[in-house]
Amino acid sequence: MKQTTMPLGESLIAEGLLKPEQLKQIETEVKRTQEPFQKVLRRFRFVDEKRLVSFLSAKFNIPEVEITHQVIRADILKLIPQNMVRKFSVVPLRKIGKQLTVAMSDPFNLNLLDQLRLKTGFEIQPALATESEIRSAIEQYYGVKSDISDMVQSLKDESETRTLQDLPPEQEVRVEEAPIIKLVNMMIAQAVRDGASDVHVAPEKDKVIVRYRIDGLLHEVDQYPKDLHAGVVSRVKVIANLDIAETRVPQDGRVRMELEGQTVDTRISVMPTVHGENLVIRLLNLQSALRSLEQLGMPKEPLAAFRELIKKPYGILLITGPTGSGKTTTLYAALNQINTPEKHIITIEDPVEYQLPLIRQIQVNPGVHLTFATGLRSILRQDPDVIMVGEIRDKETAEIAIQAALTGHLVFSTLHTNNASSAVTRLLEMDIQPFLIASTVVGVIAQRLVRNICKECRAPYAASETDLQNLNIVASQAEKKAALELYRGKGCLTCKKTGYRGRSGIFEMLVPDAEIRKLILAKASSDDIELRAIQKGMKTLRQDGLEKIKTGVTTIEEVLRATQELT
Repeated sequence: MKQTTMPLGESLIAEGLLKPEQLKQIETEVKRTQEPFQKVLRRFRFVDEKRLVSFLSAKFNIPEVEITHQVIRADILKLIPQNMVRKFSVVPLRKIGKQLTVAMSDPFNLNLLDQLRLKTGFEIQPALATESEIRSAIEQYYGVKSDISDMVQSLKDESETRTLQDLPPEQEVRVEEAPIIKLVNMMIAQAVRDGASDVHVAPEKDKVIVRYRIDGLLHEVDQYPKDLHAGVVSRVKVIANLDIAETRVPQDGRVRMELEGQTVDTRISVMPTVHGENLVIRLLNLQSALRSLEQLGMPKEPLAAFRELIKKPYGILLITGPTGSGKTTTLYAALNQINTPEKHIITIEDPVEYQLPLIRQIQVNPGVHLTFATGLRSILRQDPDVIMVGEIRDKETAEIAIQAALTGHLVFSTLHTNNASSAVTRLLEMDIQPFLIASTVVGVIAQRLVRNICKECRAPYAASETDLQNLNIVASQAEKKAALELYRGKGCLTCKKTGYRGRSGIFEMLVPDAEIRKLILAKASSDDIELRAIQKGMKTLRQDGLEKIKTGVTTIEEVLRATQELT
């Protein structure tokens, strides 16, 4: 491949498909990432993918196909395992004798061709197709849509004419059990593949809408007929040990599943609505949740300071931010870092989202008067070294947490505040004495989540005057005058045309020193505390976001959105 890199690039220029400066950008990226030239070429999207496929087809004498015009038989689809289809973005089209024609966007990957030959037992005839068509075909033939279509067809073939809603509740789960089970499993498995945090199954008057929450936003996946909904809900209730006969009151459950080679905890919530039971499945992926400290996205200096804070023998470390800002992930990363057999770590959470080895985890249960405060009192009698309190919500919990820190325990907890300095004033508002705050709080971290630019369609662009004005919130005049190259995602099938895939944290870390402790004792405002911390070198959320913009992790729009209340 390396020998054909320059000729291919020059050929694209000769055909007018690529500009010399664009070729230079691609070659620079190839050197930086060590990725194949054609993969980088497709990712930068300088050339329309349809024109690129036609060019490659003519240059290398490989047939070009349009998958949307193909009718692929079910027995052909089964020749390549679904995990290989998804991993390598290939689609089997037809077989003639011992030759199998396979649509792919990278027919030059000899290792892939060998794997397909060994797996199928056929000689592989590659056919060029666009990535868009391949991904659409995979979703059509292997995704949720195909399962819904198969299920509707299987119901049509049944001689039983009664609808699921006509049946007694105890029989609902038996009718069309196999396709119902397949549909539910595929909904969840597809959500795991797409990196979704939630599956929403919402009944309307005459249909049911399936949506996934990906990177904080909901995306519609498909719709299915309303008469299938009772069976889907019953199946979910069965696996979550809920009452399938009860449809009038909300129900909550939990079940652990093995999907796509990953352990996924699911929280099930069923809510009656005017059009039927609304279903929300929260996906708690243990592998993705247990991130290392390095994977959180903290800058080098705050990360080093954070490592020191979580090693302290006693004190309170607070993580602040709104709901959905990644506080739990940060806390779990910290606990996982210090989790050893020599330490006794106990948590009290509402709810316990992820179950961690060696750590004693307690679920808040107001029904039996097990609150953060009462649970925390009991924890102190269990001889802990480290305590994690899911949230400090009231004066009683705050007082017990402070007493725990004063008696030689390291306490982790969260608060809902806009920035790090506001955590101090929030505790003061709970009537906590300033000297107690000053003597126990060893650090406060404020954080937000911003969406990452999709790596598949990430491309550079020159900053506009508006961009520079936005950056001027924290950028110096020198930075403003300098030529600034930013990045954004153009939108592709990988990122659902959003330009974003995955999320990272932006952080602000306040570590009280002697001067800041004096301000706390004097009940200074959060603005005064923040100003002093900035003078001491603290980077604000907006400043950390600027660094991630410059390095191409995220965009100006994302940082402004995540920190808009701070402007």
